[in-house]
Amino acid sequence: MSVLVTGASGFLGSHIAEILAGSGHAVRLLLRPSSSREFLKFDHEVAIGDVTDTESLGAAAQGVDVVVHAAGLIKARSAAEFAAVNDQGTANIVQACTEVTSGVRFIYISSLAARGPGDGSSPSAPVTEYGRTKLAGEKRLLESSLAERSTIFRMPVIYGPRDPALLPVFLGAKFRFIPLLNGGRNKISLIYATDAATAVQSVIDGPTALGPVTYTPEDGSVHTWRDLVGAVEDAVGHRATKVPLPRVAFAAAASVTASFAKIRNRAEVFTPEKVDEMAQEQWVCFGETLTADTGWRPGVQIGEGASLTYRWYRYHRWL
Repeated sequence: MSVLVTGASGFLGSHIAEILAGSGHAVRLLLRPSSSREFLKFDHEVAIGDVTDTESLGAAAQGVDVVVHAAGLIKARSAAEFAAVNDQGTANIVQACTEVTSGVRFIYISSLAARGPGDGSSPSAPVTEYGRTKLAGEKRLLESSLAERSTIFRMPVIYGPRDPALLPVFLGAKFRFIPLLNGGRNKISLIYATDAATAVQSVIDGPTALGPVTYTPEDGSVHTWRDLVGAVEDAVGHRATKVPLPRVAFAAAASVTASFAKIRNRAEVFTPEKVDEMAQEQWVCFGETLTADTGWRPGVQIGEGASLTYRWYRYHRWL
């Protein structure tokens, strides 16, 4: 089967593309000329383009059986920048697929941020601009003619090799000091990167189902941030001093970070809005529907995952 993957130079996108190539699919990657090829050490075809460049997308999507749309911004300098990629960029690739490829299946890599905090029992209510634009991207797909052949993955916290986002937690364990927002007792769902990738593969390789359908894969347990920190400490081999800090302290630090980023005209993940997201009581999801539909099950639990991630960081000198 031929598969176009957008966002393949990124953390999760590279894992998805690698898993698909390793299982025998013909993988085509939509890459910008400046995209890193560091993690793309597998057989693939390259289509030069960008989801914000509509003229580049027709050739990229031509003739493929499946599109996995993993491209997206998790940090941006403005709301408009988030919207240009996560919302309009999704509309662009969806439109290109409808114009040049008949019968294509479309898999959209979204996030729990699009749903908002909670356990999925309430209507979607994202609390960040990232979440709002990912939800807008979902709506672009669901309002298109591809909706009946679409699958949406709302991913929880993803961790593993190649992930820069959780590196500070490992650094905190290494240097034996980790601040915890509200004591670290907020509930979260997690998934190891290769498990997230095999979840996507299970839909591609499974029986063709009518959409739209939304899946929320996770590792089978509800965790807290303290659980994650404990697994990281075990992997690193150090017990860190864990300092509970109130939301206002994190918000103040995020404001300073965001101010410096603005001066340097750079995007920053750690912003006051991100603190608002982190402070929510729970970001929990359940993966039973995906298991029932495809047979997929997570293979890596938090202890093993933290250890594998730490070893990768050490080998690649990130730590």
